Amino acid sequence: MAGAASPLYLGLISGTSADGIDAALVRFAPRLEVIAARTFPYPDALRARIVVLARNDAAITLDDYGHLDVEIGACFAEAALVLLRDAGTETDAVAALGSHGQTVCHRPNGPHPFTLQIGDPAVLAERTGIVTVADFRRADVAAGGQGAPLLPALHAAALADPATPRVVLNLGGIANVTLLVPGQPVLGFDTGPANCLLDAWSLHVRGIPRDEGGAWARSGRMDNALLARLLDDAYFAMPAPKSTGREYFNLDWLDAHLLDDLAPEDVQATLLQLSARSIADALRAHAPRIREVYACGGGVHNGALMGALRAELPDARIDTTAALGLDPDFVEAVGFAWLARARLDGFPGNLPSVTGARGPRALGAVYAPFA
Repeated sequence: MAGAASPLYLGLISGTSADGIDAALVRFAPRLEVIAARTFPYPDALRARIVVLARNDAAITLDDYGHLDVEIGACFAEAALVLLRDAGTETDAVAALGSHGQTVCHRPNGPHPFTLQIGDPAVLAERTGIVTVADFRRADVAAGGQGAPLLPALHAAALADPATPRVVLNLGGIANVTLLVPGQPVLGFDTGPANCLLDAWSLHVRGIPRDEGGAWARSGRMDNALLARLLDDAYFAMPAPKSTGREYFNLDWLDAHLLDDLAPEDVQATLLQLSARSIADALRAHAPRIREVYACGGGVHNGALMGALRAELPDARIDTTAALGLDPDFVEAVGFAWLARARLDGFPGNLPSVTGARGPRALGAVYAPFA
């Protein structure tokens, strides 16, 4: 039952790419163990509406927003229930679930910083009957932080080595890094795009939402002039802490730099190199002596991207978190299970050295079903 010596927690997240919900059922004691994990794709029509909302350039009514909030919450609840059913686990065996929701806008800078994730947690708590912790990012933003990345705390707890400096690299829609150097504060930040531009350009040109394995990018030739213009963007030179998202790195941003008539596959090849180069530049600037990089997220399945990273960082071992015992497809889902546990146990979930917040903060609001 919930509250036993080794309770189970469930983590749910849909990332920047908005291609579906990652769900993980996790036990944290006596050691971290992923009991079950699965990805639940969004229905195509729902994903299309999420992408429109996240673009921030279309007229969206409050009715549209409200309906989407509830529909995503219902999808998250269904994912949780199916995962538990397939794992043979009753809902009352789960201490809590942590739901990141779906980010639709992230603006941590400016006069009124905010971050917005949708997927109604009240719907989740009602439909699953499980204590739900959600809305993890806003407390950090309210404390002057970026609200992202939040997973470095898990990386430090589960993937650090007491003697060896390491980087954990998340290749989602946006790439972020966690720098784990023994004896030093944990650092982490978003480096820029990983898959978001690759996916968006593929969908725009081919009607296919991703470039499987990077095959299309491999068919093109990287354009040095375009790459130089893209890398000249001010974001890449900004000091940490920093975070970004699809509302910045999108097709409008790309279009502003497309000054030449390039073949679509050459643009894709250049975007792939942009992801690899911007990640490598960030590591060269902030972690020049680190020789171990462990990647997670959907980008680990893009062989062309992983190959480009190895070419950019020839002196580093580049592997996936599977080498450390954690499935690279579900590190983020595990992370939000971990953050739910931290919230209920009364521990802070953020790392001010990463986000820039004024101090440690309890992250997440708790939605308890009526008992």
